[in-house]
Amino acid sequence: MTVESSHPRVAEAFPALALAVTLVIQVLVSMCVLALPAIAPAVAKATGRPLALLGVYIALLFGGAMVAAGVGGAQVRRHGAVRVSQACLVLCALGVAAMASGAAALMALGAALIGFGYGPITPASSQLLAAVTPPRLRGLVFSLKQTGVPIGGVLAGALLPGTLELTNWRLALLAVALVCAVAAVAAQRVRGRFDREAPATPAPPQRRRHPIALVWGNPGIRPLAVLSMFFASMQMCFSAFFVAQLHLAAGLSLVRAGMLLALGQGAGVVGRITWGFLTDHGVRPARLLGVLALVMGGSALACALLGPRWGLGAMAVLAIAFGATATGWNGVYLAEVARLSPAGQAGALTGGTLTFTYAGIVVGPPLFSLVATLGGALAWGYGFIGSVVVLLGVATLARSARGQPAAP
Repeated sequence: MTVESSHPRVAEAFPALALAVTLVIQVLVSMCVLALPAIAPAVAKATGRPLALLGVYIALLFGGAMVAAGVGGAQVRRHGAVRVSQACLVLCALGVAAMASGAAALMALGAALIGFGYGPITPASSQLLAAVTPPRLRGLVFSLKQTGVPIGGVLAGALLPGTLELTNWRLALLAVALVCAVAAVAAQRVRGRFDREAPATPAPPQRRRHPIALVWGNPGIRPLAVLSMFFASMQMCFSAFFVAQLHLAAGLSLVRAGMLLALGQGAGVVGRITWGFLTDHGVRPARLLGVLALVMGGSALACALLGPRWGLGAMAVLAIAFGATATGWNGVYLAEVARLSPAGQAGALTGGTLTFTYAGIVVGPPLFSLVATLGGALAWGYGFIGSVVVLLGVATLARSARGQPAAP
């Protein structure tokens, strides 16, 4: 029996509070993920390590997220969504603090810890929101909660580079860790309101078995999962390398480059809501995903051409186009997975597709870094991934025209 059916008054009374709690937590863990990339040039200069190692950081982080996401659902059912979210905040705080040490081994451990904290956040927030949100509000509430990812990117890009003018990069990271620790403690005030209803027994075995096999066996969802690998790779390459490319290729200061990253992440917030609105009003999701692939791929190719002659206005337009597509596709993708899922399997299939999504994040940025290292500039990495995603967009639109789902 679900919380909603047992306690309808709870479901009607607290959706705003549940949304606020899950949104703030999503914002903070997303800010932790992007804290290092936002100040990467300063960290690289201070430690003497190449910027290309950002790809390794992303791989370690989302490798940890893949592992944690696989067990997150069971932990949420056992301990409650808020308790798991508190643990995630603590893990992220420890991870960011380890990154601030500057020691290679501790920075690697810190990346993994942030990943362990990031992975279970989506199943935890989904369980909480599904339990306390009336059906008539679920679409809006879930869409708003998903904006926490780009909002976290906005805060990382807007605040962290500016703090370097007041303090050093280590203290900037420690400040992020402190905020997460404080939020973990503050969440205790609402834990009794939500976690008291958490089921004490685990889900039936058939609901937990072989989520990847479930995805691969569904002809409508399988291509979406594969598509999400490439989109997730592009999203992280935008978030992780955009500031560095603006700084190194176009000569922008870290503060201005960080503001443009924040502008792009803000466009992603608007994009997530806009693209979802369009699919709710007649635009085919597969067709829209194909268009988004073309725009984000073209934006990556434009990044490869960045130079000192680019005006600030042109770079702002690029940031908006890149951010609105590369960080705005998730809502359309998750909604389509839910729509195509058989009754009772939306959770399992969504979890299975996230494995593919995280795999793209694990593989994509290191491959970007390898191409950039071999070419001697980040432009080579953007040119490579941009070309791949443009071709994927063409294939997606072609399949959509034939009535087939997404792209192979």
